[in-house]
Amino acid sequence: MISVDNLSLKFGKRTLFEEVNLKFTPGNCFGVIGANGAGKSTFLKILTGELDSTTGSVNITPGQRMAVLSQDHFAFQDEEVLRTVIMGHKQLFNIMNEKDAIYMKEDFSEADGIRAAELEAEFAEMDGWNAESDAAALLSGLGVTESLHGKLMKDLSGDQKVRVLLAQALFGNPDILILDEPTNDLDAETIGWLEDFLVNFKNLVIVVSHDRHFLDVVATHIVDIDFGKINIFSGNYTFWYESSQLAAKQKADQNKKAEDKRKELQSFIERFSANVAKSKQATARKKMLEKLNVDEIKPSTRKYPGIIFKPEREAGDQILLSEELELKNDGTTYFTDLNLMVDKGDKIAFLSRTKQAVTKFFQTIMGEIPVQSGSFKWGVTINKAYMPNDNSPYFDSDLKLIDWLSQYSENQEEAYVRTFLGRMLFTGEESFKKASVLSGGEKVRCMLSRMMLQNPNLLVLDEPTNHLDLESIHALNNAMIDFNGTVLFSSYDHAFVQSVANRIIEFTPTGTIDRRMDYESYLESEEIKALRDKMYKTN
Repeated sequence: MISVDNLSLKFGKRTLFEEVNLKFTPGNCFGVIGANGAGKSTFLKILTGELDSTTGSVNITPGQRMAVLSQDHFAFQDEEVLRTVIMGHKQLFNIMNEKDAIYMKEDFSEADGIRAAELEAEFAEMDGWNAESDAAALLSGLGVTESLHGKLMKDLSGDQKVRVLLAQALFGNPDILILDEPTNDLDAETIGWLEDFLVNFKNLVIVVSHDRHFLDVVATHIVDIDFGKINIFSGNYTFWYESSQLAAKQKADQNKKAEDKRKELQSFIERFSANVAKSKQATARKKMLEKLNVDEIKPSTRKYPGIIFKPEREAGDQILLSEELELKNDGTTYFTDLNLMVDKGDKIAFLSRTKQAVTKFFQTIMGEIPVQSGSFKWGVTINKAYMPNDNSPYFDSDLKLIDWLSQYSENQEEAYVRTFLGRMLFTGEESFKKASVLSGGEKVRCMLSRMMLQNPNLLVLDEPTNHLDLESIHALNNAMIDFNGTVLFSSYDHAFVQSVANRIIEFTPTGTIDRRMDYESYLESEEIKALRDKMYKTN
């Protein structure tokens, strides 16, 4: 267990948290949420002892082992992959090293024999004999193939290192598991494996994530960091979101009687408890919600951006057509033999296990890189708005935001341009920020403002939820659902893809899979699983 008592953290005059009192209990998974800059990662650093609080204390049950997902991808460069995973259990790893050092001695003494026997007993008690096989199983589950287990960390790609470090945190059944954005750089299959692992994990988990589907599957509680306060709520993310929205709506309804509000909230709890029976953690979560007091439900003070895409004109029937389109480079096939016809109203999610494949496709059809082989053609009525994966070239400027956005507006009236900044929560003095100093999330919100100004009938978005907080993701998600034009997009956000896409296209090294179905049906189809494996392995 972890208890947090009277915790405060101040940076100069700014107070990040104040008088926080919380208890994190075993057997539960606590999903930490909050707007960008609210202090989610900072809070985890306080829990792990990496950062000291200004006042208060963090107390951990004596003897419990904490494991933390490392954010330093270069910390173990000269270590073997399998050994790096085992290093996650420091006590076991130290025993292994000491034991090996003793056995390597040429002048093995009686004292060495006694110490070796002690170490062997401790090693067996920690299930040390299964350490390598357990570490290998974790790596394989996370998509790190056996051929990589003996390699050095420095020889792995960035996304492979992320998976090894995640295996390191999960290794050895820690009493407390601290994970900051564990789904970053993981594909859908690996995220599914991690979800199953955490659902079956019996100890305490505290996780920061912007992935709503992931939080819905694994979280038993939501830890909400909002305006300097931190509160714990029972239930997963969707329960927290819907209940807080309902409470906010009730708060705004001054004429509604208190008893009517209570009945409405109680009805919501009962309805949600019944629906949760379909979830992986059904029994425990259902009991938790049934015990919940309606007084524990509080309205959220979150602000949500206003994202609305209004096509200036309706698109014709000719949207996008490609013939034999192909791109290869340095032995990597990004896409090949691509014969694609996009239909009016399609909302297509593009996937690939080949890194950069979808980005290269979007860059090709948007004219950012030349066509290598084949051809494509846009319909004459198409008005495109594009959000690239890398937006940094757009912000290499010291222009103030109001002037930056004006570049992309036919209407140069300041009040008009300010409207689009205001929709993305850039109000007052924030509209005079320099474009060059924006955070990642602020840049994405500016790009969305730019896209709204274009009044497009077709959207191309390459991982648009990157860097956004949950409020902005919700707003963008709803805007994509409501948009009556055509959408081509990529995203690792399961809930986002599931709720928006009506067609899935996956690039493989040997061809393209194209299905009109929702995302979950695509992932769960045994026929498609077999086809995907075949098309990737054939290469």
